[in-house]
Amino acid sequence: MSWLDIWFLALALSVDAFVVAFSYGLVIKKQKGRSGLKIAFATGSGQFIMPVLGWFGARTIYHQIEQVDHWIAFFVFLMLGLKVITDSLKSCECQNKLDKTLSLKVLFLIGLATSIDAFVSGSMLYFVKAPVWSSAAVIGLTTFACSCIGFNFCRIFKKFPTKWLEISSGIILIGLGCKILFEHLSA
Repeated sequence: MSWLDIWFLALALSVDAFVVAFSYGLVIKKQKGRSGLKIAFATGSGQFIMPVLGWFGARTIYHQIEQVDHWIAFFVFLMLGLKVITDSLKSCECQNKLDKTLSLKVLFLIGLATSIDAFVSGSMLYFVKAPVWSSAAVIGLTTFACSCIGFNFCRIFKKFPTKWLEISSGIILIGLGCKILFEHLSA
């Protein structure tokens, strides 16, 4: 997996964090700068930690499944991509349900909820022999940046439909799965 692939993966994984930060940017009125950084730190940290956990988890079972690892990676990325696309097509009034106070509990839940797919992606990083720490750093830093951008974009793009961003990230995930499968089958 090339560094460009890892960066595309990071972008795809950070879309959830972007959307959450965008939504919070619409509802939080006080201490906007500090609140945006808190959300970005929570999502970036989650997106850094979860791929590492997934990578080490996959390492423990790799020898049992190494003959079919490329198929597993393909199906996992396919399922993640389809889930992201399906979730984006469901109607949701997320802005009205948000807790406007950013307590440690809320920040932890935001970080966890936006990084579960990064756990699975981390296991795929092991199967494609990508370096875990630098890949996780790229994913975490990209998510941090995308969350900051999302939080502040709400001022400009209040009417922009975020579902198109989510659909794009789903397509990227499916594309990465297809690329991994193609590379293994053509080798």
